[in-house]
Amino acid sequence: MSVPSATPPPTLGALLRGLRGREGWTLKEMSARTGIPVSTLSKIEHDRLTLSYDKLQQLGQRLGMRMSELFAEGEEDTAHPVTARRSLGDITRSVRVETPNYDYHYLCTELRRKRMVPVLTTIRAHSSEQFGDLVRHSGEEFLYVLSGKVVVHTEFYDPVTLEPGQALYIDSSMGHAYLAAEDCEKAEVLAVMSSAEEELMQSLLTIHEEQRLGAGAVNENGPATVTPRRGKARK
Repeated sequence: MSVPSATPPPTLGALLRGLRGREGWTLKEMSARTGIPVSTLSKIEHDRLTLSYDKLQQLGQRLGMRMSELFAEGEEDTAHPVTARRSLGDITRSVRVETPNYDYHYLCTELRRKRMVPVLTTIRAHSSEQFGDLVRHSGEEFLYVLSGKVVVHTEFYDPVTLEPGQALYIDSSMGHAYLAAEDCEKAEVLAVMSSAEEELMQSLLTIHEEQRLGAGAVNENGPATVTPRRGKARK
């Protein structure tokens, strides 16, 4: 009796094609998310081209996915245990970080390795020149305007102005910047960032530090006087 041959492992092309199918993306949409040209993606999906490990890591980061998720063959019913975590947050117990563009209050910071990061933000920057380079990080984010008016600049869309009560949901790996409209001194928003990256908050704090150092380098009067300051967070 013949022994059935083992099923060959799926190719990188088949995995990427499956991922794109699960997410409902066209090749053009996946190209915009990953920064990889459409022609290159097409060659990969048809197994005419492969990617190095470094490029695969970069691909996962741009999509906000772990390597294990990137190479998942399909939807699996994986049950997660109930952790019963809960956090009551208010501004007095937030972690405060100041940068030249924003004043952040990170909420519920005693919860570690959480997948969502809620932040109350005061926006002070009014122009792209004042803001600097567009920001990119893994995951997705939701923005809700509390007061003032916010002009949202993104890499692939025209700027849009949001007023109190209006909201926006974006892919965070797409370059983006939130500016206060010219006719208001500042704006306040609630932002919620979500990512498969377990240390998302630390990644965001690193971006803030880079912005602060960048502002200090171009300050004609010397180093920037605004420095990150954290409030006391429960452990």
